[in-house]
Amino acid sequence: MLCAPFTCLKMSKRVEGNAIGIDRGTTYSCVAAWFDKHNRVEIIPNQQGNKITPSCVAWDGIQMLVGDAAKNQITRNPKNTVFDVKRLMGARFCDGIVQKDIETMPFKVIEGCEGKPVIVFEHGSSEQKKFSPEEISSMILRNLCWT
Repeated sequence: MLCAPFTCLKMSKRVEGNAIGIDRGTTYSCVAAWFDKHNRVEIIPNQQGNKITPSCVAWDGIQMLVGDAAKNQITRNPKNTVFDVKRLMGARFCDGIVQKDIETMPFKVIEGCEGKPVIVFEHGSSEQKKFSPEEISSMILRNLCWT
């Protein structure tokens, strides 16, 4: 058995500067920053001035919409608006909880490579876009970085 002895290290100097944090939530996400000169964390508003951003992605047939823009059009385009995608990340399509979730989701989820769930956006009868849950999540993260 290999064990490293526990060592207590004393910090030799104080680290100063700003730090950024992202809370990528299932329903809403936000960006916060530690400001050393204020000695506190502040939530950074998104492009619309809101402190939280819906964790939603939609396709309107022309472009991908993320955050508030996606959520605002969900009633007009429910089959192409994805939310709660974090619940599908790292799961297998055949998992019971995934199958139960899919029954309540208005968007299409199919089985992809290696049994992983894939989200399908459909517009019209011929055009489809397929994304993994991780790709959808990366769109949300990219949008948060623009904050």
